[in-house]
Amino acid sequence: MDNENLNENIAPVELSDFDSRSETAMTDLALLAERVERLVQLCGQLAQENRELHEQTSVLQAERDALREKSEQSRARIDAMVVRLRDLEQDS
Repeated sequence: MDNENLNENIAPVELSDFDSRSETAMTDLALLAERVERLVQLCGQLAQENRELHEQTSVLQAERDALREKSEQSRARIDAMVVRLRDLEQDS
């Protein structure tokens, strides 16, 4: 193969080809940057929502614990009343 045959097989490159590729690349980069920015914002929103949900969970767990304690106290008082009533029945 000589240099003449090589040159015949190579398509000529126009400056406009580079310009259109450059514009396409810039458009693709701009779109990618926009998508990344939206993902960053979404990540921030989800992190905030996650914090709020953790706070709500803590509040609800504290409320549940308080209700359990009240329930146990009520059960203990009822059991004590039942014992007293049985004692009263046996005494009469």
